[in-house]
Amino acid sequence: MRQVLLRLDRWITGLALNGACLLLATVCVLGLWQVVARFVLSQPSTWTEEALRRLLIWCVMLGVVAAFRHGALVSVDLMLRLSRGWFRHLVRHVITWTSLAFLAVIAWFGIDLAYRVRFQTFAAMDDISMAWAYAALPVGALLSMVAVIGQHLDARNTELDNAQ
Repeated sequence: MRQVLLRLDRWITGLALNGACLLLATVCVLGLWQVVARFVLSQPSTWTEEALRRLLIWCVMLGVVAAFRHGALVSVDLMLRLSRGWFRHLVRHVITWTSLAFLAVIAWFGIDLAYRVRFQTFAAMDDISMAWAYAALPVGALLSMVAVIGQHLDARNTELDNAQ
C-alpha cells in the first residue's frame, strides 16, 4: 500500500509541478503581450489581466503541491531540528495532521465557493465560469493532501536539510 501511495504521490507531484511551470510560462507570455499591446500597439488587451490573475491562482495552488512534497513550506522546523527519537516522530505526526486538517478546510470551503459562483462569468471573458478560477482551491488542496501523505511516508526535507 505504501509503494502505491508513493507512486501516486510521485505522479501527482510531477504532474502538478509541470502544470505550474507551464502556467507560469503562460503567465509570462500573457504579461508580455499585455505590455506590448498597451505600450507598443496602443490597443490594451481587455482579457489578459483577468486571465493572468486566474492563472496565477492555479499556478500557486499547483506549485504548493510540490512545496509540500519537498518539505519546502514553513513548518515547525526548529522543533524538528532540535528533536530526537520519539519526540521528533510526534512532531512529524502533528505537522502532518495539522497540514491535512488545514488542506481539508481549504478543500471543503473551496468546493462550496466554486459551487456558489458557478453561474457567474469573468467580466472580460463572458463564456468562462468563475467556478474555474475557484476550482483551483479544492483541486490544489486535494492534490496537496496526497503530497503531505507522501512527505510523511518518505520525508524529503530538502529545505530543512539545507537550512543553516
